[in-house]
Amino acid sequence: MDNKFADQAQIAVVSTFPQLMDTALRGDLNAACWQRELEGDFKEIVSKLELKANLTEISMDDLQSLRLSEQGEVARAQIINDFQLLADAGASPSLNLIKSYERDEEFDFISTDVYSFHVDRSPIGTDTFLCTYYGAASEILPNHLAEQKVLVPEIRLKLKALHEGTAEEFERFLTEHYFDLHYQAKAGAMPVKLGLGHLWRLAVDHPAQSCLPCIHRAPLEKEGEYRLLLIC
Repeated sequence: MDNKFADQAQIAVVSTFPQLMDTALRGDLNAACWQRELEGDFKEIVSKLELKANLTEISMDDLQSLRLSEQGEVARAQIINDFQLLADAGASPSLNLIKSYERDEEFDFISTDVYSFHVDRSPIGTDTFLCTYYGAASEILPNHLAEQKVLVPEIRLKLKALHEGTAEEFERFLTEHYFDLHYQAKAGAMPVKLGLGHLWRLAVDHPAQSCLPCIHRAPLEKEGEYRLLLIC
């Protein structure tokens, strides 16, 4: 299989789940990809799941209860296997059927929803795992091609206008409202599309981290098409 991400220095491409878990993320390397070409009819699964909200969590029991064709059963077995691999590794996977995420429209100059490039933060050592089985795929952005939004002069001035207090209190305000987690692409930057079927491990900002956190975002959904995403 060709390495689709060979020219991306921040990405380690592996061929097994143990390699995905054992790859050391450090320095500029902040993403690992178990690159796969999955078989099965994931579209059939999406068509038979019930969307109860714009984002609906699908239980393994719900998935097991579907009546599927042979290719649908192949796809289901793949999802269940991925779910179990992550659970056995100590993660808490969630299978989501997504029409859309909630949008942050409070301010017209900065957004803190998942459609904005952002990093994940945790008080403990962890990683973000995700796999898009169907629909539009997530994207990541090399850190050197991104700029923290709170450091963009015009955005910072507008944020300061919302806050009255000391410089130390302002920095705490940025953290408490998650403004500091969000980034914008520099001119000419091209995001990396994570594709379908690949299982990704993305670095999170936490106290013991030895690499930069991975900047990523949810894609805009395609009109009339749901996404099927495994994430934890």
